[in-house]
This record gives sequence, C-alpha cells and structure tokens, in this order.
Amino acid sequence: MPSQNIQWFPGHMAKTRRLITESLGLVDIVIELLDARSPRSSKNPEIDRLIGQKPRLTLLTKASLADAAVTARWVAAMPDSLAVDVVTGEGVKAIAPAVRRILAEKLKRYADRGMEGRTVKAMIVGIPNVGKSSLVNKLSGGKKAKVENRPGVTLTKQWVTTQSGIDLLDMPGVLWPKFDDRKIGERLAFTGAIRDAILDTEELGSLLCAELYARHAELFCARYKLDRAALEGFKPFELLEAVAKKRGFRLSGGDFDTARAADMVLDEFREAKIGRITLDDPDEDPILSETSPKKGAKGSQRRPASPSECEKSEEEEAQTAGRCPSDAESVETGPAPAREETGDGPTAPSPREESSDA
Repeated sequence: MPSQNIQWFPGHMAKTRRLITESLGLVDIVIELLDARSPRSSKNPEIDRLIGQKPRLTLLTKASLADAAVTARWVAAMPDSLAVDVVTGEGVKAIAPAVRRILAEKLKRYADRGMEGRTVKAMIVGIPNVGKSSLVNKLSGGKKAKVENRPGVTLTKQWVTTQSGIDLLDMPGVLWPKFDDRKIGERLAFTGAIRDAILDTEELGSLLCAELYARHAELFCARYKLDRAALEGFKPFELLEAVAKKRGFRLSGGDFDTARAADMVLDEFREAKIGRITLDDPDEDPILSETSPKKGAKGSQRRPASPSECEKSEEEEAQTAGRCPSDAESVETGPAPAREETGDGPTAPSPREESSDA
C-alpha cells in the first residue's frame, strides 16, 4: 500500500473554482464531464456546491475505453446523462438536443419574448484529462482548444463557438484539495487525471495490477499470459513482478525491471489494451444508490430555476453578452513536464487525443 494518500491540487485549481463561480451567470447550463471508467471517482464533489441549481447535463466521456454494460447502468442511474466518446463519435450528436431538452422552458420564454434562436451558452467542467478540450474541438469542428497527452494543460477559461448554436465556456480541469477515500486518489491516478511525474509509477503500477487481478482477473491474466491460480495470495508488487517476468523485462544486473512493467501496465490500461474496464460500479456507490432517483422516476429532474432566478440570470447574460467572443480566446499553458523515465524507459504515450486534455 502507498505510504500516503495521493493528492494533487496545484494553485491554478483554486483559481478555477473562483472562475466557475464568477462565470456561472454567463451561461444557461453546465455540462459536467465524468470519466466513464470511473464515474464516481472522477466526480468532483465540490461541483454541486459551486454550480448550485444551474441546469446540468452530465457526460460520461471516453466511453469506448469503459465496459459498455456498466456505462449503461451508470447512465440509467443518473438523471440527464449521456455516454460519449470523441474518437468513435458515440453520443456526440445527442449533446445539443439534450441541452435544448433540459432548457426547454427557458428557451420557450426566450421565444415568447421574440428571442427565438438565441445562442445557448454552456460551461464545460470536470477533472483534468477527462476529455473537455477534445470534446470542445469535436463540437466546434476544429482544434480551438489545446490538447495534450497529460493533465493540467488548459489553465484559463476560453469561449468557443459551435455550429449547433451553443457557445461553450471551457474551464480548466479541477480536482479537490483532499481525497478522503484512498481508492479515489488511486483510480484518478490510474486513469491519468493526476500527473505521472509527481507519482511513484512503480508503486502505482503495482496497485493497478492488484485492482485488475481482484476485479478483472480474466482480462488481466489473458493480456499478460499469467496463470490465475498461481497468482493467488500475491501482493501488489509480486503481481507486477510476475508481469515483468512474463514480458522478459530485466535490468543489466538480472533483476526484473518492474519500473518498465509498471509504465507498460498503466499505458495499456489507459488505452484499453487490457480490455474495456470500468473501475467504479454503480451498485457500490452508496450516495448514488441511496439518494439518486432512477432516470424517469418522479423527482428525477433537478429543480428548475424559479421565474425570478431566470429573470436575474437573463439580465446578467444581457449585461455580459459582449464578453462572449465568437471564437476561442488564447489558452495559457505551463511548460510540459517530462515523464520520469525508469528502467528501460516508459512505453510510448497513448496516441488517443481524446484522452488527453486538461
């Protein structure tokens, strides 16, 4: 087990929380992105507090990397949610209609006031590397948001227009200051939401091997040609050693190169080469099972804004309309940290653009 809980909350994330609150009056709806492989772990618990009663659409991104059956169960359990994937195109065309369905009452009021066809404004929020910038680029039909194969690239908000009549306010990825559940920190690290450069990837790879063996043993053993029964009782590091041995990863002195094996397992999990795996199960989520109504059940929709709230929001939007540019503003990015090389070096980074944004 790790010597301490995984944590990552750089200064720009505190700024992002303020940006979300300050910019809320500029938008009609919030689009919250969760990683389909870890919907519970990738849900920032502070988002609910930050956006209050603002209408929300939840997107489970990177759906092609997750177990399709489990994703369907998550979507069924969460109101106003869709599974999407910018690489395969799954669910992308359903986003604009879903936004308009959620905002139907507000759009009708606009139409009654002679403002039919008014551009809808949506804020995109989520943790780092969940696919926000990739989704923005997909919806806008161009590369207007910077995308790289690491978290923490987008460091400021940016407006982007789309062809569907929706202006998107792309916010930097934001985590929360402390992960009370150790598993959440680990799963965020497994999926690449936390920079590998600040982690002990050998230890992380060991923990991932243990998670895969415990919950997806058939896929794990098939990928690395391991005897499932022979691994019974193995500790996390011993499982990683077994992978290194099977792949023939050795250092010059003859020891197994577990660092190289850890990089390989992490990369292959993130690219779904081990299989389409979901780490979080909706049946094991106490908050979801106890408090979240099933889709279609009475009370499943979030409370709509009151007329006074809507009028206030519309007045704010009218006052700030000039602050929404017709194209993406410049994106500030920090220097790209080099991934720590261990052993014979890590495997090549994932070519999947969809899995690499702030």
